Amino acid sequence: MSIEKLHYRHEPLQLDKGTALGCSYRWPSGQYCAIHTDRGIVACGIYDCEIATKFGIVLAIARGTPEHPLCEPEDLLQAAIVEVSTPAADLGIKIGMRGSQALDVLFG
Repeated sequence: MSIEKLHYRHEPLQLDKGTALGCSYRWPSGQYCAIHTDRGIVACGIYDCEIATKFGIVLAIARGTPEHPLCEPEDLLQAAIVEVSTPAADLGIKIGMRGSQALDVLFG
């Protein structure tokens, strides 16, 4: 096993209301991405809202499709939120928002 085919990225993303940390990982058979703030996370469907709720984590999930996969953190900005943890709902993040709107809530 090696990491030769693993591509990863961690870098600050300057957004309208603040700076977040964009992360992505890609390998031959898959990928995932997320945007982290100091209040919570907007991420692809690999993350689990039930577990996030148990730990009090603010999490908003978007899911890609084979035609439009979520590969890079920027892909999350226009993707629709399809699931939220209870702490995310308590902050005002709603299903149907775009990732950028969920981030606006996280930036307060």
